[in-house]
Amino acid sequence: MRRRQFVGLLSGAAVWPLSAHAQQPALPVVGLLRTTPAAPFTGLVAALREGLSDEGFVEGRNVVIEQRWADNQLDRLPALAADLVRLQVAVIVGNGIAVEAARAITSTIPLVFVSANDPVKTGLVGSLNRSESNLTGVTFFGGGQLNVKQLELLRDLVPDAAVFGVLGDANFPLFEAGLPDVEAAARTLGRQIVVVKIADQSEFEGAFATFDQAGAGALLVSGSAFFTAQREALIALAARHAIPAIYDQRRFVLDGGLISYATSFNGAYRQAGIYAGKILKSAKPSELPITFVLSINLKTAEALGLDVPPAITLRADELVE
Repeated sequence: MRRRQFVGLLSGAAVWPLSAHAQQPALPVVGLLRTTPAAPFTGLVAALREGLSDEGFVEGRNVVIEQRWADNQLDRLPALAADLVRLQVAVIVGNGIAVEAARAITSTIPLVFVSANDPVKTGLVGSLNRSESNLTGVTFFGGGQLNVKQLELLRDLVPDAAVFGVLGDANFPLFEAGLPDVEAAARTLGRQIVVVKIADQSEFEGAFATFDQAGAGALLVSGSAFFTAQREALIALAARHAIPAIYDQRRFVLDGGLISYATSFNGAYRQAGIYAGKILKSAKPSELPITFVLSINLKTAEALGLDVPPAITLRADELVE
C-alpha cells in the first residue's frame, strides 16, 4: 500500500467517529421561565424534574432544562422568553405571568403554565376542559376565594381579633381582582379589614407599622410569587410584631410561620413536569386538560380542631400529616 493511500485511510478513520458524534441528535430542551429569583424556588425545579422523570426524562441523560429567572423584574420577561424561543426549546413551563410573556412571542412552542388563579378568568385559556391553543397547565385556585377561606381560619384561630390586616402585592393584578370577595367575607364574619398594598421589600416595615396602628389582631398575607420569595422577611416581621399570620404556601410554615392554607405548590410543578414530558412524547397541549392540585395539611386541621370530611380527603393530591 502506498504511503499516501495509507495516510488517507488513517485520516478517514480519524474523521469518521467525530462526524458520527457530531450527527447525534441534540437532546430536547425544556425551558423554565419564572418572574421570581431562583434561590427561593429550588424545590420547584426539583418538582419539575420529578414530573419529567415520571415520563421517562432525566436531566442530562435525555433532556436539558434551561432556566430563566426574572428576579421580580417583570420588564425582563420578554427578553428572557425570546431567549428561550431562540434556543428552540421544545416546551416552556412557567408561572402565569411568565407564560403570558412567552405567549406574546410564540404561538407554536407548547406552553405549560402553573397558576394559583382561574386560568379562564385571567385569559390564559378559553376552557378548563380543553385548550385550543399552544397552552395547557396546572392550576391550584387561589386569589379571592382562597383568601376568603383564610379569613375564616383566622376568625377561628384568633376569635377575639376585631380587625384583620391584609397584605397584598401591588404588582399582582389578581390580588386587586379578588379583593371584593375578601371585603365581602370580612363583612360576613363581622370583622374590619385594613388592606395594605406594597410593591417592594422596602415597604414591609411601613406595612406592619400600619397594621399595628390599626390594632390588627391577625394578618392575612395574600399569595404572590414576590411574597413567597420574601417569605423569611415576612415571617420575621410577623414574629417581631407578635401578629398571628396566615399564608398561602406550606413552605411558610416550614420556615417558621404560624399557619398556611393552600394547595401544593411543588405538586403543581411536578404535574407541569409530567405535562412537559408528555409534550416531549408528541402530545399536543390541546390534548392535555387543565388539571387541579389539592393539598390538605392534616396537622393544621387537627390544631384548629377541624374535622376534614372524607369526601375532601379522597379528592386530595397531598395529605400532610
